[in-house]
Amino acid sequence: MRTEPAPTPDVEDRPHPLPIAFTDPWSYELRFPCDPRSPRIARTTLKVILGAHELTELSYRAELLMSELTTNSVRHTNGPASVRLQWRHPVLRISVWDMSPDLPEPYAPHASHDAEAGRGMAIVQLVADRWGGCAIGEGEYGPGGKTVWFELGLALGA
Repeated sequence: MRTEPAPTPDVEDRPHPLPIAFTDPWSYELRFPCDPRSPRIARTTLKVILGAHELTELSYRAELLMSELTTNSVRHTNGPASVRLQWRHPVLRISVWDMSPDLPEPYAPHASHDAEAGRGMAIVQLVADRWGGCAIGEGEYGPGGKTVWFELGLALGA
């Protein structure tokens, strides 16, 4: 006697999950190649995620800072990189990983006020609520590199 497997419900028959509550934690990750288009793609992705989670008030600062860090990854490394967004109410942490173990130097003003580059970390220092980074040694789970992160806090009503 041959039995037929139980029918699986169609996707349309399954109930949709409820959206994550505003105060519940979540995270997203985007890997990208060493390509000059990658920072723009990462910014667009960030904007969509923050809009979907109703965090648009953090969008301008988050896009600016993530743009700086992803651009540094593309300009100063030769390998892939990734961005991780983590929400832990009321703080958004954005981390950028790349294959270079060299941490960025804190901003120090150049002798020339008309220099066209070198102010990215100053922007991070001035705009982020907190920021930092750590070098990651090569290990059994893959390449090392570094992670540079920043945090933005949501203004809570008094």
